[in-house]
Amino acid sequence: MADIIDGRAIARQLDEKTKAEVDALVAAGHSAPGLTVILVGEDPASEVYVRRKIKACEKVGIRSTEHRLPADTSQEDLLALIDRLNKDDDVHGILCQVPLPDHIDTRLVLRSISPEKDVDGFHPVNVGRLSTGTGGIVPCTPLGVMMLLKSVIPDLTGKDVVVIGKSNIVGKPVANLLLDAEATVTVTHIYTTGLPEICRQADVIVAAAGAPELVKGHWVKDGAVIIDVGITRKEGEDGKTKLVGDVKFDEVQHARAVTPVPGGVGPMTIACLLANTVQAARNLMGYGIAERGDDYADAPDRSMYTAD
Repeated sequence: MADIIDGRAIARQLDEKTKAEVDALVAAGHSAPGLTVILVGEDPASEVYVRRKIKACEKVGIRSTEHRLPADTSQEDLLALIDRLNKDDDVHGILCQVPLPDHIDTRLVLRSISPEKDVDGFHPVNVGRLSTGTGGIVPCTPLGVMMLLKSVIPDLTGKDVVVIGKSNIVGKPVANLLLDAEATVTVTHIYTTGLPEICRQADVIVAAAGAPELVKGHWVKDGAVIIDVGITRKEGEDGKTKLVGDVKFDEVQHARAVTPVPGGVGPMTIACLLANTVQAARNLMGYGIAERGDDYADAPDRSMYTAD
């Protein structure tokens, strides 16, 4: 039987660390970090997720505020609100819940959030920092994936990792984080030729394709570690619905370890959001910004390409 990677337990450990950091900031005379959540419209799933975020903030001592806007809010009004929040020193993190109504350009809205307050890690500046290994705020789910994975494999150097999924939210950023950890990374997707054979070579599989039960037992070699990011509500033969991931869970018990759905990656996403909010607050207050050397010290010597 595969070991179960308990996302809830690891999320609680991260929350304890986050609360300690909040308490330290307050003890040093600062206000508690502040997170503002913007919700446009009444998407049921977004409503539930926002409530969970607000409740989680309370547990670790983060100040949370909400801006609930009607679905017909204009793009201009939403951008004006974000501009005010960018300039508000009491706000350290800004999160605009997606999906947004069709008349609003989601990419424009996410770009309008200050990179320093972008606790989702979606701003192009933070994406660029991640891809070049130069800091910035890391997207919550990929950050959680790495914490879960390192709870089983602390040193990923040289490990063969297959990422299934190429999204900007999970697949691409988690691949960059894995490369930074010195893993050998293959990024695939549902249209990749020979995907089962590629997966069978992997020490680690990160399944983030959004394809229910895509990864079957024969795709996984003995002793592999599986992180299942997918979550889909599926109707069973008995007519009842249940949550399933991108991995056929019952078929991969020959793996070394696997995350369950639910209870694996999901709890880590919110825990990492809280940690990102504290990181943003510390940076804005002048704490925790590490000195760096030459970020491009490993760049090739251009002279070797110069013709005589």
